[in-house]
Amino acid sequence: MGMATPALGTRPYSGPVVNNSCSAEMQVQSSPNCGDRRDGLTPGLIVIHYTAMESAQAAIDRLCDPSAEVSAHYLIAADGAVTQMVEETARAWHAGAGEWRGQNDINSRSIGIELDNRGTHPFSAPLMDSLEGLLRGIMARWNIAPEGVIGHSDMAPGRKFDPGPHFDWPRLARQGLAAKPANTQAPPVPDWQSFRAVAKAVGFTADASDEVLLEAVRLRFRPFATGPLCAADYAPLAQNALRT
Repeated sequence: MGMATPALGTRPYSGPVVNNSCSAEMQVQSSPNCGDRRDGLTPGLIVIHYTAMESAQAAIDRLCDPSAEVSAHYLIAADGAVTQMVEETARAWHAGAGEWRGQNDINSRSIGIELDNRGTHPFSAPLMDSLEGLLRGIMARWNIAPEGVIGHSDMAPGRKFDPGPHFDWPRLARQGLAAKPANTQAPPVPDWQSFRAVAKAVGFTADASDEVLLEAVRLRFRPFATGPLCAADYAPLAQNALRT
């Protein structure tokens, strides 16, 4: 989950439940923690989180608590049940401070999806099935490319670590629901300057030290990898990954 500064003119969910082709029936529990997207922005990103809480309902209760000042558009429970808390046209408070592709105010540029998981174990099959259906609907409605589906850790390296190393990014990529890794040749002797350049080309533009950037890239493309920067860290970074 991410904390963000409350927007002016907040409003609870008031729109219709959309047909997202999910495997589970959509539920609605309105969150007051939302507002208008700033500067006329519309969603171009989808940010995936894990809840890190004891249950899906505990997470929903927090995301709908005015005192918590945090929310998301959707939450998917481990059994696949989907709850919508903020309408897609509104600005939910899920991303907090960070940057992607040189752009900030990610809350105004994105749709946030919370997944019922503590980050310590694989994500359930029903949850992943519902996530795939939800992503297809959102991406179609807002014309979001696979490269626009990112993790919280991608846009806030070092500050956030969700959806974590257990999240199955390759599964989404195989279906065109996330960016596909593409081989990028490493220099004969890997160096931080060249690594930062290729990571930036993909979208990792948030301020971060070399070590924190490497950790964020590995969380996305090489979970559980350890050790110093190496040629394998370049392999999944595609310099032509940016698309609009």
